[in-house]
Amino acid sequence: MTMTLVVPTVADYEASADLATLLVRTTLDDALSVPAEKLRLSCKCAHCTRARFDGRFPEHFPGIAITEIGDLGYGLNISFSDGHNRGIYPKPYLLSLAGR
Repeated sequence: MTMTLVVPTVADYEASADLATLLVRTTLDDALSVPAEKLRLSCKCAHCTRARFDGRFPEHFPGIAITEIGDLGYGLNISFSDGHNRGIYPKPYLLSLAGR
């Protein structure tokens, strides 16, 4: 008997009506959510990584909203109301941020 491990991935996504949360449905039909502020704080783009290294990265992004979501296949490019649009969130990373 062969055992197959099923690893969920992102099947569908949308911003909440108030744009404050990313709502995610997985291939296992789990409904997950990640607050926009958590996403913004978790950005791993070169700009944010450098800002963290230099000690200039904010500790909070109060009232931040999701303004656009682009699907790149392997991950989502999420734009925010502060103008930041460089973050690419691989789907496994998104699920880890959602606590999956």
